[in-house]
Amino acid sequence: MTLRVGYAPGVYDMFHIGHLNILRHAAARCDRLIVGVVSDEMALRAKGRMPVVPLIERLEIVRSIACVDEAVAEVKPEKLDTWKDVRFDILFKGDDWRGTPKGDKLERDFASVGVEIVYFPYTVHTSSSMLRKALEKLLSPATASASAES
Repeated sequence: MTLRVGYAPGVYDMFHIGHLNILRHAAARCDRLIVGVVSDEMALRAKGRMPVVPLIERLEIVRSIACVDEAVAEVKPEKLDTWKDVRFDILFKGDDWRGTPKGDKLERDFASVGVEIVYFPYTVHTSSSMLRKALEKLLSPATASASAES
């Protein structure tokens, strides 16, 4: 019997229930789950901002989750290059990628090497972007000066 290796890439910044749901669903669809935690530099390039939580801490958090067999730093911009190093049979992404130029490219690239792309529902009520916005509001200079005056 051949082991089916799954790969779930992501920034996993400010780890939340949406991240946990994706990892649980991914683990249920493969025999071994490897999680690619996007490096700080790669996150800056892709999202235009650094993660709140540094890579070394995000890796430790992800490694501590029971359904994760291995966590690796993702340092290459092309997922196909990561596949050449890590080797997996299934790649898991949130369905916010489905039908987008990035998702279409991912599907084309991985079809050429026989890797299945599986999309999971994106958790709309919780995201790292939403958490970041809330944190920025809490820490904004106006909020800080207002609370200092109280």
